[in-house]
Amino acid sequence: MACAVSLTSGCATRAVDVRPAIVDPAEFQPWSCDRLQAEMDRVQQRAVELSWIVDERAGQHVVALGVGLMVFWPALLAMRPDGAESDELAALKGRFEALHEAARRNACPPPPAEMAPARAAAMPVLPGERMVYEERATARDPLRALNMTMTTLRRDEIEFVTDAVGVPTRWRQDLAGNVLEAPPGVVIWERLLRPGMALGDVLAGHLQISGDGQTRARVRGQVVAVGPQSIAGRAFDVAVIELYGDAPQGEGSTRLDGAMVVDRGSGLVLRLDLRSAQPLYQLQRRLVRVESAG
Repeated sequence: MACAVSLTSGCATRAVDVRPAIVDPAEFQPWSCDRLQAEMDRVQQRAVELSWIVDERAGQHVVALGVGLMVFWPALLAMRPDGAESDELAALKGRFEALHEAARRNACPPPPAEMAPARAAAMPVLPGERMVYEERATARDPLRALNMTMTTLRRDEIEFVTDAVGVPTRWRQDLAGNVLEAPPGVVIWERLLRPGMALGDVLAGHLQISGDGQTRARVRGQVVAVGPQSIAGRAFDVAVIELYGDAPQGEGSTRLDGAMVVDRGSGLVLRLDLRSAQPLYQLQRRLVRVESAG
């Protein structure tokens, strides 16, 4: 058997060559449509995380949640899983296909674009409300305000309008908190945060200046604390993440470290501290208040 498709020789295997595990759709037919869709979302999110682990090529990991079998799985064909990753991908593919078939048999409608009402009602910040941050590059610099007004809650992302660059600009992030779209020239984090982060979890991803791929800094993180916390008069369930990595500087790189505080239920970043000899990655930002809509 050719090396590229072997599961036993230790060579990488394309996702397209991984046979899905056999899962009976009848197992899921008693489920409600909402439950079926929630489980399909969970399976897809895990596949996204797996693709981040096994594929480091920029742009190949982007997978839209909830867009269906024909779009979702082809987006994973750039993966080259080995061993346990190949087995897990097979299980994910099989489970997803069985869930998809059960939803078809149950005549489930396409999932709505909006966030489920129960989840939306539980969000610590709601559409129309404004998150007001204070930020500065270092402790010696004057504070400035940063406003993030939540505009839309979707089933797989949150949208804001921000004044980060002086004019109202769209900002989008997934429900774990990873940035999907931001105005040019601001610090963003991608492929770093995961849903349901637990104490001790180790993370990997990158920071960069939006619109400038040459500024990408590879970072790792570890969740060092979790639990309830009241910030700006709102209750959050936070993960405190220590960050460390290297930022590009000239022809080489320089050390980068810091910390993030993220709400685990919504992906809202409540605090971000970055320290580096690279001025682009000097930042102190913290949420100071949430202003009600209107």
